[in-house]
Amino acid sequence: MGEKKDLSAAEKREIVECFGQGMKTLDISRKLRRDHRTVKRFVADSEHTRVRADKGTMRKVSARQIHRIKRAAAKMPLQSSKQVFEAAGASGVPRTSRCRILQRLAVMHKPSIRPPLTSAHKQKRLQWAQKYMKTNFQTVLFTDECRATLDGPDGWSGGWLVDGHHVPTRLRRHQGGCGVMFWAGIMGRELVGPFRVPEGVKMTSEKYVEFLTDHFLPWYKKKNRAFRNKIIFMHDNAPSHAARNTSASLAAMGIKGGKLMVWPPSSPDLNPIENLWSILKRKIYEGGRQFTSKQQLWKAILTNCKEIQTETVQKLTSSMDARIVKLLSNKEFYVKM
Repeated sequence: MGEKKDLSAAEKREIVECFGQGMKTLDISRKLRRDHRTVKRFVADSEHTRVRADKGTMRKVSARQIHRIKRAAAKMPLQSSKQVFEAAGASGVPRTSRCRILQRLAVMHKPSIRPPLTSAHKQKRLQWAQKYMKTNFQTVLFTDECRATLDGPDGWSGGWLVDGHHVPTRLRRHQGGCGVMFWAGIMGRELVGPFRVPEGVKMTSEKYVEFLTDHFLPWYKKKNRAFRNKIIFMHDNAPSHAARNTSASLAAMGIKGGKLMVWPPSSPDLNPIENLWSILKRKIYEGGRQFTSKQQLWKAILTNCKEIQTETVQKLTSSMDARIVKLLSNKEFYVKM
């Protein structure tokens, strides 16, 4: 009754059956005429998760092919698993196996969205950074318009679901069910606004000036002379902003010369208020929330803006020095914050 290397499938089944009936391992070994240590080892191993002998290896793909797959994935970013494997000369591998192999070699990502930057854009961005690198950005009022829809941006409603639970239903409307346009600004620790743009208003230069006169100007006039003397007004190069009529109207308000920041084209990445929109929309659409009316959406915007901490605003406006340093040292000229 010597010890053998392993048990046969029939012997294993019989051991499990006898052990389930309450027999001791010594009695089972006598019944099967096998070494007691062999039976005890099988029972002990069956109580724990068995570890594959080939753990860490891919039986369908050789090590050389895996090296080629990794090289192909590096040369062909954001391609499908089929395209990567075909480029590596490993076609015919099932999709599940391809994904399992790539999970060990790479990470799934979506392409990052960036504004198109020409050579002229890059040059103007560098000139802007050099001009304002010594500016105290706590005196700059960063402004912009934002649009929020009733259903929220695509892809914000996904999440994990426990097996057996029904997938919640979401309304689907044309153009996201319309939405609300609003304007706001951030300066130092302060959030100015938001102020809602009236329904159906096309933001021409005349309407933009009228909007600033109704909303920005009252806030500006409440500040003391020292504040008004040091403030720098920033807005981007939208047609309504860059129009001569707008510049002349701002000059009449006292926003002219060095008090009006010259903004480089195609540079939303340099404006910290863009990060504020992301923070706000995450709060508005938390949990895949949808809205049934524009008034309900606007109420949510106002409520969540009030909940944004002054420290959050301060962190955004304080990031400008880091943005300029990254712009001056970034060979791709794009700043990600």
